[in-house]
Amino acid sequence: MKLTRRSIVHGAAAASAALVLRVPAVAPAHAQDKVWRHGLSLFGDLKYPAGFKRFDYANPNAPKGGIVRQVAIGTYDNFNMVIAGVKGSVAAGTELISDTLMASAMDEVSTEYGLIAESVSYPEDYSSVTYRLRADAKFHDGMPVTVADVIFSFEAFKKLSPFYSAYYRHVTKVEKSGERDVTFTFDGKGNRELPQIVGQINVLPKHWWEGTDASGKKRDIAATTLEPPLGNGAYRIKEFVPGRSIVYERVKNYWGKDLNVNVGRDNFDELRYEYFRDSTVAIEAFKADHIDWRNENSAKDWATAYQFPAVKEKRVLLDEFPVRSSGIMQGFVFNTRREKFSDPRLRHAFNYALDFEEMNKQIFFGQYKRIASYFEGIELASSGLPTGKELEILETVRDKVPPEVFTKVFTNPVSGNPEAVRANLREATRLLKEASYEVRDQKLTNTKTGEQLAVELLIDDARFERVVLFFKPSLERLGIAVTVRVVDPTQYENRLRNWDFDIIVNSWGQSLSPGNEQRNYWSSAAADQQGSRNFAGIKNPAVDALIDRVIFATSREELVAATKALDRVLLWNHYVVPNWTYGKQRTARWDRFGRPDNLPQYGASAFPTIWWWDAEKAARVGSRS
Repeated sequence: MKLTRRSIVHGAAAASAALVLRVPAVAPAHAQDKVWRHGLSLFGDLKYPAGFKRFDYANPNAPKGGIVRQVAIGTYDNFNMVIAGVKGSVAAGTELISDTLMASAMDEVSTEYGLIAESVSYPEDYSSVTYRLRADAKFHDGMPVTVADVIFSFEAFKKLSPFYSAYYRHVTKVEKSGERDVTFTFDGKGNRELPQIVGQINVLPKHWWEGTDASGKKRDIAATTLEPPLGNGAYRIKEFVPGRSIVYERVKNYWGKDLNVNVGRDNFDELRYEYFRDSTVAIEAFKADHIDWRNENSAKDWATAYQFPAVKEKRVLLDEFPVRSSGIMQGFVFNTRREKFSDPRLRHAFNYALDFEEMNKQIFFGQYKRIASYFEGIELASSGLPTGKELEILETVRDKVPPEVFTKVFTNPVSGNPEAVRANLREATRLLKEASYEVRDQKLTNTKTGEQLAVELLIDDARFERVVLFFKPSLERLGIAVTVRVVDPTQYENRLRNWDFDIIVNSWGQSLSPGNEQRNYWSSAAADQQGSRNFAGIKNPAVDALIDRVIFATSREELVAATKALDRVLLWNHYVVPNWTYGKQRTARWDRFGRPDNLPQYGASAFPTIWWWDAEKAARVGSRS
């Protein structure tokens, strides 16, 4: 799967963008004089001209057929993607059944070309955007995709999903402006990513959702459902066992199969997701050839779990694919809605208690590096002291940010040996004392309330328990009462929705062009909005102001500077204890598949999107279990 802005934003909720849509022509104000374009670019000119045949990385001769079995962890009870993250647990792969207005390219940083929409137009002030739908776009029941479907979909997402409510907050109106034209009007000018944002919407069938099911019951798009929804994409749900498995079949008469953006992709006849509650069991299923492809996120498992005969025989291949299209922040996240985490000095002390170097050595096999930016791994990460445009932007919020933003380079404490550990714990104790805590009878006590500082570390992945337990003794040495609680995914999700936690582990993916989604991650408005990804509860006017600078940047230079400024302010407020990253996608697969010779630069593995079933390889590997 491509790690694009869309996949990052949708996957969270789940992917980011705010840049210059630079095209050679300027659209006149009158509708009849609109300049229609075949694509949009956030970074500059489009790579592919109008009428292009296919993406360069796609294999137009890729065979169709075969079945691929993949892993999903947890469970599911819902096919309705509109309320994903709000109600129930949505099934893996549900995005496969619905197309979007535009499709992204895996060899460009942030561009989109027409999918359901054949063309797009917007005025030079970016105050609106109009999409023209393809006349031959159809749902799986043969009904045409209409402007009414687009309007219905947009209004459903904006009304029922807290994430999309924030994401689309600047869209004030959506209306039919021609037989196949739909226009989105924005609440202001200059928000350059909005035309592209609305092009990412999954278009749902209004007639189906407003109809009745087989029993005569009226469908409700605000409710969870296990009735397979009608779609318009390359796949549809074939069969499923709730919470256990789900199978998608390729739609043979899919309306868009010959479009240039679809050539060489969607090659498998079936995509199967097998659900496991435990990752260890999933690995054993892979080794027993019940699963074809597995993405591995555990350093320990990558180092130790794949030493079995099929690997030595080259029937199972281990590959790492560089991730170039996204950055990341993962960390222990403080719920600052709770008074005990309100002081950044206390939060900073937790970072001094983390001995990452020893943790990396003992349980990560030395594979990771420490994260030191909310945009780790891409050019948007801040470094050194602020200068130039970044410094100019930071000056506008100088009175609202920690002074260290201007005077110190952010670095994580370094441990790894007893002397460094003791020095870091002493610094942590100093910070805690400044935050009105001192040790009494071996308990870190609030000098104002007399209560011991107690924290619960909440996780939903048993594999991560050993990591948290490694952190626990260091916190206890400071006198903190620490509880580690592992809960099932459903309970975990419900607690997050209600902000019912002290500290969690979370990650935020970042694209090369961040934008409006930053409000959902860090803004004051999102802090108390159920379903948002502002898990830390950040309410900071400086952060709000810098998010606006990112969103309304008018050049790449300004975007980079504003993002680095935002990064720096987030770091120095210590909302998280940064974790670690690897920078590559680890994969294991039974050698039954083919792929293009040159994978797209920003696609990571791009599996299964542009891979295909290789019958000769499959014959050599042997029959499945």
